[in-house]
Amino acid sequence: MSQKTVSKYMRDMNLKAIWIKKYRPEKHEKMEEELKNVLSRDFSPPEANMAWVTDITYIYTEKGFVYLSSIMDLYSRKIISWEVSDSLSVEIVLKTVAKAKSARKLGKALIIHSDRGSQYTSREYKNVTRHPKIERSYSRKGNPWDNAVIESFHSIIKRE
Repeated sequence: MSQKTVSKYMRDMNLKAIWIKKYRPEKHEKMEEELKNVLSRDFSPPEANMAWVTDITYIYTEKGFVYLSSIMDLYSRKIISWEVSDSLSVEIVLKTVAKAKSARKLGKALIIHSDRGSQYTSREYKNVTRHPKIERSYSRKGNPWDNAVIESFHSIIKRE
């Protein structure tokens, strides 16, 4: 039966279809304001501990998936902190940041850049990275190239 025929029968019987609105996520302007891309793909800081990039990836093992959270110093391109977990909770990120902060001396201003994952936009992460010398930076929505260095590192690990 065509849509036109069904429409005619419904009109004759005084029936109306129930329309379900398409889900459209709300844009939170305050959140967008907080998630600025301070790093702006400047992957060559003049000295160490000026810019760190961080991300989470999954690695398949014989026992199943595990998650790797790592932080890289963009100056030396060294991994300064990493943590492995079997759950994708904010705890893995908090431990990674705590290790990095204790391993490195914060001198001047530091930018910590990440994607917009729920772990990095969480209240707990913001509390851990709240420091006068630390500025959070986030990739633009749907733009992994803003975090290309750590994404590239994770892809190399998966190939090895």
